[in-house]
Amino acid sequence: MKRFKIGGVPEHFNLPWRLAIEEGKLTSLDVEMHWSDMTGGTGQMIKGLQTGNLDVAVLLTEGITKSILQGLNAKIVAVYVTTPLHWGIHVPYHSDIQTVSQLENQTFAISREGSGSHLMAYVKASQEGWDLSKLKFNVVGDVYGGLWALQNDQAQAFLWEKYTTHPFTEQHKCRYIDEVVTPWPCFVIAVRNEVLKENVELIKQICEAVHLRAKEFKANSNAAEMIAWRYNLNIQEVNSWLKETDWNYNNESMIHSFENVVDYLIKLDLVSESDTYDWKERLFI
Repeated sequence: MKRFKIGGVPEHFNLPWRLAIEEGKLTSLDVEMHWSDMTGGTGQMIKGLQTGNLDVAVLLTEGITKSILQGLNAKIVAVYVTTPLHWGIHVPYHSDIQTVSQLENQTFAISREGSGSHLMAYVKASQEGWDLSKLKFNVVGDVYGGLWALQNDQAQAFLWEKYTTHPFTEQHKCRYIDEVVTPWPCFVIAVRNEVLKENVELIKQICEAVHLRAKEFKANSNAAEMIAWRYNLNIQEVNSWLKETDWNYNNESMIHSFENVVDYLIKLDLVSESDTYDWKERLFI
């Protein structure tokens, strides 16, 4: 039996993975997946792939694309969530900040360098026409670090998936003022090159099994209740999220979508032109 160490954020997007593992959907493939919750997000998972602590990671498209182009020994094996991510822009609850324009030259809390909260701050700043060289960041580890930074005047803004943070806005731990939507499919599955050498077909079969479980889950009339209970989320919010979220039910490659990712990374000066040479061959199996 093959055993793989897999990591992903402890959020609703990954419930199909968790269900596939818990329900034994992968046992027919003679594989055992050891799941680890990665509260530090994409930056933490990239580190896990670098060190070998993870074999497989379910992580944000922009973060893993940047890391592979800059030398990470891993490949994207599948798009996992085909729809964009809605990043909430959060500020301290009692601050006088009401609009995104007031955040220019302010400090953004980010989970790690290269994380989604980091890269999407650049995307939003670019959309606003700000000087990207003047962006300021405070590395805080995870969502709880971000909340702490807002509450303790260590940052004036924090980007995180808006449905995950909704309970915190209800508790007045932060305030939502706007959102920024990723202009690409938001989550992909990446695997270390060393693991792929002997397991390409098996990894593909695992992804297909998880995508099938996602399709079954999306069709389940109790899906919203399952998510709300498991992740302590408001059911109305979950219903809204489900309407705007789709997984890769048909195992599409969606390579064309990555042209936009690469173009954005170059535009934001997060990768160099030389980093993107032969990018399709370097990113994908």
